[in-house]
Amino acid sequence: MDKKCSKYEGLFVFSDEDTLKKHLQECEECRQEQQQMDRVSELIDEVKLYYRAKDKKKRPKFRIACAMFLLIFSSLTAGVVVNDEDMMDTLRYGETLSAEDLGFPVDSYGLLMVGE
Repeated sequence: MDKKCSKYEGLFVFSDEDTLKKHLQECEECRQEQQQMDRVSELIDEVKLYYRAKDKKKRPKFRIACAMFLLIFSSLTAGVVVNDEDMMDTLRYGETLSAEDLGFPVDSYGLLMVGE
């Protein structure tokens, strides 16, 4: 029974490139495994371009969507702050709003009226 070489994985992961090359020159089984790894690497490089191109098509759409969201959100927020003049007239620096200012029914003590 032939013993198979099991050094390829250890040399590939843990040793330097020179040691791996020396072993590949001596061992036919490891050389075949290296050729298979090279083929797989070539396939990955070939397909990688397709996926990167597909990813690049999505980026501008995402950036445009984010910009539109920020534009709409900021314009609505600024519109509410600028157009709410009643609140600006009622509220001054250092003052607090009371229940009466907010339009709730209050009694003579300024407490909320629950029922009559």
